[in-house]
Amino acid sequence: MKMTREQRYRLIEQAEEGEIEKLEALISACSWRQSYHIQPITGLLNDPNGFSFYQGHYHLFYQWFPLGTEHGMKYWYHVRSTDLVNWEMMGIGIPPGDPFDSHGAYSGSGIVKNGKLHLLYTGNTRDEAWVRHPYQCLAIMDESGSVVKAEQPVISSVPPGYTEHFRDPKVWQDGDIYYCVIGAQRTDETGCTVLYRSSDLTAWEFLGEIQTHLSHFGYMWECPDYIEMDGKGILLFSPQGIESDGDLYNNIFQSGYLIGEPLNLQTGEFQHGEFQELDRGFDFYAPQTMAAPDGRRILVGWLGLPEVEYPTDASGWAHCLTIPRQLSLRDGKLIQQPVAEMAKLRQQAQGSCYQTTLENSSETIAAFDGIAYELECEISHFNAERFGIEFRTGAEEKTVLKYDRLQQKLILDRSLSGAPMKGVNGTVRQCKLNGDVIKLQLFVDTSSVEIFVNDGEEVFTSRIFPSPESGGIRFFASGGKAEFKATKWDY
Repeated sequence: MKMTREQRYRLIEQAEEGEIEKLEALISACSWRQSYHIQPITGLLNDPNGFSFYQGHYHLFYQWFPLGTEHGMKYWYHVRSTDLVNWEMMGIGIPPGDPFDSHGAYSGSGIVKNGKLHLLYTGNTRDEAWVRHPYQCLAIMDESGSVVKAEQPVISSVPPGYTEHFRDPKVWQDGDIYYCVIGAQRTDETGCTVLYRSSDLTAWEFLGEIQTHLSHFGYMWECPDYIEMDGKGILLFSPQGIESDGDLYNNIFQSGYLIGEPLNLQTGEFQHGEFQELDRGFDFYAPQTMAAPDGRRILVGWLGLPEVEYPTDASGWAHCLTIPRQLSLRDGKLIQQPVAEMAKLRQQAQGSCYQTTLENSSETIAAFDGIAYELECEISHFNAERFGIEFRTGAEEKTVLKYDRLQQKLILDRSLSGAPMKGVNGTVRQCKLNGDVIKLQLFVDTSSVEIFVNDGEEVFTSRIFPSPESGGIRFFASGGKAEFKATKWDY
């Protein structure tokens, strides 16, 4: 049953007696709770926020509505880690409910200044007519973990020419100056990103739009992020309202990036190439990056999408975050690879190994059974028309990752992956892929899979909802032969 507006815009302290305990009981009985992904203790998780390194810990916050699986009153929930894989739950980071975030603490970012972690976020408010008024707000966390909000917004109004859809500040420092990008919608209902600068994180000057070649590219750009790598400027964002185009843009909303010359911080001019999607799968949105102390650029995304119902909704929780991914540039493309620290989750040093050549046949590997693991597989010496891996297999369930040699496409098929997604977004995702060797690295969890292809050339991120009994793995080749070499580690 859908919540009313009043039910969705409640604070935790306004929960009815026993309501949270009822949610917790529902969740504890759910067979799809994740093993190693960040997930909400109750209710709904969405965008990663405030991803940063401070006082010896990686800090990560996420959008959180604790009282249900619909988008309602958003909190920032705080987790931290020393190694990017073992996360400690720290509780609420930023609670909403004050005058400038009365209807939610929306997305934002973090940066360290003067020994404290400064968190810039969008305060969501609504008036009596339910008209939105966004504010860009500041909260400061000290060494003890205590967070104090600034009394006034640091950006108190939307500039002329833009609608109330104006949110998700991402801040960075260049020399002594701070800059931030904000996702925006023009009054003609087209999406864009705007740029601000500040010397102190409190007084911000509007510099105008980032000038791209995409003047009519969706109706809103959410969660922008600007970074520089290898002398190139990269603008990441999540455009809404892009029509599907063959194998591209098949999700309800997309996430991607532009690569070009470094952004001109004086004029906002950005010379760039074509928009490229970050992920080929079904469930990926609102990524945010941070600079690690060792110089790595690390990305975390929301393993889910807005406006999509998931099978876990009935169990009182929704969504999780992706594993952290290290970014690099290769041949004009942003490459994502799992951070090296993920190997810490491997329960055995050597892993279970498998090697064979299959010709017009399939083989089930009993030693590879499981529901939470990492699998590396290299496929070579193939002339088969189709070959690949079926995983989380059971009597009637399987998720299929296959290569079609004739089409030169890698295909992820979740039509038989378990509980259906009510037809939203279809059941197949695919992309062009060439080469004599195909390398696959799968991170399978109880209700998700993240597939890294050819050392991060492509990534497929998806939720799947099989039964606990569906834990098998099968390798197959049809219309010819293929050689498989695989190693699996339990997580």
